[in-house]
Amino acid sequence: MSATDAPSLALDDFIPNVSVVVPTYRRPAMLERCMGALATQAYDPARYEIIVCDDGPDDATKACVQRLAASHAQNGPRIRYVPVTATQGPAGARNAGWRASLARNIAFTDDDTIPDAQWLANGVRSLDHGADAVSGRIVVPLPDRPTDYELDAAGLAHAEFATANAFATRAALERTGGFDARFTSAWREDSDLQFTLMKAGFLIERAEDATVLHPVRPARWGVCISQQKKSQFDALLYEKHPELFRARIRRTPPLLYYAMLAALVVALVSFVAGAPRIAAVAALAWAAMTLWFCTQRLKTTAHTPAHIAEMLWTSAIIPYLSIYWRLRGAFRFRVFFL
Repeated sequence: MSATDAPSLALDDFIPNVSVVVPTYRRPAMLERCMGALATQAYDPARYEIIVCDDGPDDATKACVQRLAASHAQNGPRIRYVPVTATQGPAGARNAGWRASLARNIAFTDDDTIPDAQWLANGVRSLDHGADAVSGRIVVPLPDRPTDYELDAAGLAHAEFATANAFATRAALERTGGFDARFTSAWREDSDLQFTLMKAGFLIERAEDATVLHPVRPARWGVCISQQKKSQFDALLYEKHPELFRARIRRTPPLLYYAMLAALVVALVSFVAGAPRIAAVAALAWAAMTLWFCTQRLKTTAHTPAHIAEMLWTSAIIPYLSIYWRLRGAFRFRVFFL
């Protein structure tokens, strides 16, 4: 068994103080950038390891990790490759990572981050001082006029607990079971872990000096359309933690979306039923709400022609896709969720 495969005490009975778990999915260049920062932490390389969890194993990622493991084999840190096939999604991948570890402390980050050199030392210090879990600081650099996608991604910087920068003791993860693998997208799985830890009585602290940089990845035009699929996992989080969801995530359903859907349905039904005046009024109401939604998204975002066109197009589609995925999630997870 090589040093990049799943763990074995026979390897050298190595038990690190902390294991850094990094889920990844077919972006080895980005992973290598992250690993470069992780492998040069201001932390004794003999006391930590990096576990890369390949969610949908591919040869390019494995080769990247093996090359990095070989280059650090002599001086550390130890780098291991764990192929993930039993589940799909970052939640299941992170579970595979921390369960493959023998460390008493686990650090989580993502393959698209660049951890600060003091990140690991400062995060582990908070655990050593009595915290059961720690949320670090995420810095998302943005241009003066970001796109809507970039602004949405920057929400990570304000998250209470995000696994792009989080730490937990093995004891806390073992007692709660870690991540819920039903969260198969990178959405709400970190809030679920946070809420589960809170309800179990574990202490979660904030470490502002444990910092990672999280550059926004390039995205295709209209990417927010496909992102609506994540809405189904709001239903799962609500099913598991209704009170905390209402208090910390969303207090009310997206009423504007439902109003836009209602106006569109009335306009179409009235037109078919031969009531053109009602249809016209409903169509005007729909258009007004759609334009208002679009202008709200453009208030603090880029005003380039391409971005304005993207906002107009997607503003007319997002509400219905969001409702569809929310209701599909409610049906899938058997919870009343609007």
